[in-house]
Amino acid sequence: MTMQSLEDVYHDQLQDLWSANKQSLEIVTELGRAAQNESLSKALIAGANGIQDGMDKIAEICQQHAIDPNGEHCKGMEGLVKEAKAHALNESFGDDDTRDAMIITQYQRMVHYGLAGYGCLVAFANRLGHDGDGAILQECLDGTYDGDRSMTDIAAGGVNAAAA
Repeated sequence: MTMQSLEDVYHDQLQDLWSANKQSLEIVTELGRAAQNESLSKALIAGANGIQDGMDKIAEICQQHAIDPNGEHCKGMEGLVKEAKAHALNESFGDDDTRDAMIITQYQRMVHYGLAGYGCLVAFANRLGHDGDGAILQECLDGTYDGDRSMTDIAAGGVNAAAA
């Protein structure tokens, strides 16, 4: 497909972010099970719920624009998921606190990809006059920022100190 307009870019990026969320959902759930710190495990489960919610909202927006959310495969998130599996799940660790620190690292890398995606989509939707889409996507962006800040708080509030 040739991108002819910002509308085309917007549709492509909706599909890309839906794919990114779909790919990250399973690994975030696995990271939540692997985490030993109770606050971290709960935050990851909440993160997985937020990812699912974002997927549902993107799918609704796609439906309104008559596009299939499955129309794109996000290779960027594919790489981040592989990294998370390799470094947080398949790696050997001397203790649980060190694994938890790595889990936070890998999760935040995936979250930052989502922040960039949602931020661009909000800007595109607003520029294109899709104000309803923009408001929905802004809610997703705000929730993603909240999840990122929560991970930083958990890391700074004890996981990193315990791992050190």
